[in-house]
Amino acid sequence: METVLANRVTRRVVEAVLALLGVAVLVFVMLRVIPGNQITASLGTEASAALTPSQEAALRAYYGLDQPALAQFFGWLGNVLTGNLGISQRTGQTVLDMTLAALPVTIELAILATLFGLLIGIPLALLSASRPNSARDAVGQLVGLAALSVPSFLLGAALLSLVSKYLHYNPSAQGFARLFEDPGLNFQQMLFPSLVLGFGLAAPIMRTGRSALLEVQTQDFVRTARGKGVTALRVQVRHVLHNALVPIVTMTGIQFGYLLGGAIVVEQIFSVPGIGRQVLIGLQQKEYAVVQSTVLVIALLFVLVNLLTDLLYRLIDPRVRAS
Repeated sequence: METVLANRVTRRVVEAVLALLGVAVLVFVMLRVIPGNQITASLGTEASAALTPSQEAALRAYYGLDQPALAQFFGWLGNVLTGNLGISQRTGQTVLDMTLAALPVTIELAILATLFGLLIGIPLALLSASRPNSARDAVGQLVGLAALSVPSFLLGAALLSLVSKYLHYNPSAQGFARLFEDPGLNFQQMLFPSLVLGFGLAAPIMRTGRSALLEVQTQDFVRTARGKGVTALRVQVRHVLHNALVPIVTMTGIQFGYLLGGAIVVEQIFSVPGIGRQVLIGLQQKEYAVVQSTVLVIALLFVLVNLLTDLLYRLIDPRVRAS
C-alpha cells in the first residue's frame, strides 16, 4: 500500500513539473510571437523606428534582447529556480514583491466568488434534480444557461454602470482597501466583482451537480431511505447531495484554480489590483519577466489547487480512498 501511494505521489509530482515546464515554454514563445517588444512599448512605434543602430543595440542589450532565445529562456528559468522572478522596468519593483502584493487580493476574490458560486449553483442543482423535466428544472437550467452565456465583462460593466447611475454608489472609485487595512471598504469593493465571477461559476457547478444528483437518485440506498419515510428534503441533502459531492468538489476546484488567473477582465473593470491585472499590464508594457514569472506562479497555484482537490475528495468519499 505504501509503495502504491509513493508511486502515485511521485507520478503526480513529475506530471506537475512537466506541466509547469510546458507552461514556461509556451508563455515564453507566445510573448515573442506577439508583435513588439519592450523597446516599442516604452518608446512607441514611431520613436523606436527612429533609433540609430547603436541606440537600438544599446537598448536591446539593456533589456536582454540581444541574447539568443535559448539563452534568454534558460537564463530566466535559472533565475526563477533561485527565487529571482525578475524586475519590472515600469515600477522598479521585483516581480516577487509585486506578486506577493497582488496574490492575496486574487485569492480573496476567488474565495468569495467560489462561495457565491456554491450558494447559487448547489441550490439550483437541488431544485432542478428534485423534479427533472419539470418547470423548476427548466428554471434552474435557464439560470445556468444565462450564467454560461453572459460574458463576465458585459455583466460586470452593466452592473457597475447601473449601480453607479441609479444608486450613486461606486466603491471602486476610491483607492483599493486591503482586507486587514479596512475590512468594510474592502468587502464593498470585492462584492460586485465576486458576484459577477460567482454567477459565472454557478453554471458549471449547477450543471455538474444536477447530473451527479440525478445519477445518485437512482441508487438503491436512496429508494430505501424514501421507503422508510425519510422526508424529501432530508433525502436530497443528507443522502443524495452527500454522495454527489465528488464531481461537485472536482468542478469547484478546477474553477477556483481558473479564477486565480482567469479574472483578468473583471479585475480590470472593477480596478482590483490582483494578479490577473498584473499580467494584463505586463502584456501591455511587453514586460517579459513580469508576464512569464507571473503566469508561471499562476500555473503553479493551479497545480497545487488540483492536488488539494484530489486530496479533498478522497477525504469526502471513502470509495475513492479504497480505489
